[in-house]
Amino acid sequence: MNRILKSYVYWTYPRGSFHYDVMVTLILAFIFITPHLWDYGDKPAVLAGPTQPIQVAGDGSHGLIITVQASDVNVGAGAPDPEIRKALRRSIEPIAGDAVFVSRWELTRDANGNPSSWKIWAHK
Repeated sequence: MNRILKSYVYWTYPRGSFHYDVMVTLILAFIFITPHLWDYGDKPAVLAGPTQPIQVAGDGSHGLIITVQASDVNVGAGAPDPEIRKALRRSIEPIAGDAVFVSRWELTRDANGNPSSWKIWAHK
């Protein structure tokens, strides 16, 4: 019994043997059964994502024109330009990448005068 246990610990059985198959079965059972028996606390994080689809178009050269909903950009009313540029850059980074430069932007409003969307001109 001691010799068999030692052989299992040091994995000395050749591939395709009965004991090898037992060890592989035990490992697979552990992988697929234990998540149902124990709570490992690995729930997916809930990330705030865009509420509406983001529209991306080329600007005719090497840049992009990206339209995002105003509610997806966290910037206060009357914020200074550097703060607006930073918030817009953060909102388009998942699409355009982290090396994107926001060259200009335009805020569109609905019929009631409420902010509707941001049109962002960006390039790398």
